[in-house]
Amino acid sequence: MKITDYFLILLSTLILGVNYVAVKIGVQEFPPLFMVALRFTIVASILIWFAKAPGKFFPAVLLFSFTMGLLHFGLIFVGFEHVDASLIAIIFQLGVPFSVIFARIFLGETFGWRRWLGIAVAFSGAVLIAGAPQSSSNLFYLMIVLISVVAWGIASIQIKRMADYDAISLSAWMTLLAAPQLYLASAIIETGQITALMEASPNAWGAVFFTAIGASIIGYGLWYHLIGKYTVSKIIPFGFLAPLFGIASAIILLGESMTIVTIIGTVLILCGVIIVQMRSLPKPSERHDQAPLA
Repeated sequence: MKITDYFLILLSTLILGVNYVAVKIGVQEFPPLFMVALRFTIVASILIWFAKAPGKFFPAVLLFSFTMGLLHFGLIFVGFEHVDASLIAIIFQLGVPFSVIFARIFLGETFGWRRWLGIAVAFSGAVLIAGAPQSSSNLFYLMIVLISVVAWGIASIQIKRMADYDAISLSAWMTLLAAPQLYLASAIIETGQITALMEASPNAWGAVFFTAIGASIIGYGLWYHLIGKYTVSKIIPFGFLAPLFGIASAIILLGESMTIVTIIGTVLILCGVIIVQMRSLPKPSERHDQAPLA
């Protein structure tokens, strides 16, 4: 890899890591579902000009907008209101073993004992974190985050079935179709949207635009650019920097802390995910989407 590409991949994972902090800041002033809807509106308004119409993929993209857009992003933003950003950064990594499990169930893919071991190690770390004393009061919202990660795992299977549809177009149409769903869900469930629009601080608005332009367009854009430029085996290992940047930025910028139990759980999850990910690397000709598309 060129030196400039090393810099770009570090920049990408740094942006995606700091994004956890941006979401946490944003949901303190914006209703969570409403914030996702705003994020998707911004992303769609920019990307749709570069997107190809879904054509035959429209039914699949519509379903994907529900799974990834409404369920995954909606639920994880709800979780951000009550769960530390550093915890969400690590719990989100469970999407990798979930996607492998769903690939076995829905696509008939097989794997050996090493990936089963990785899955077991990762989930043992999640159980340890969920049982930690500082997590008990937020256990309900941790479960919401976990459900959002399950939705991500299902969405990853949907992506595989749309392998011939490019990532930019998929992201553009997913956000365009998911935004109305999120606005409707927000109108039904949440309150204070107009107040947030009128009174949100510059920091909150900055968080919204950072999640949309910084993470969705620049962060993921760089990631997919490098995935297309190099073999997957060269790029995927750098993906583990994103949760580490997320944890570090949450500690530095938000003043969050991690106990010994949480640190052990984090190590177990990362080790398990590394085992699963390294045993699941696709062939160079295959498409591999590790990160969400918006």
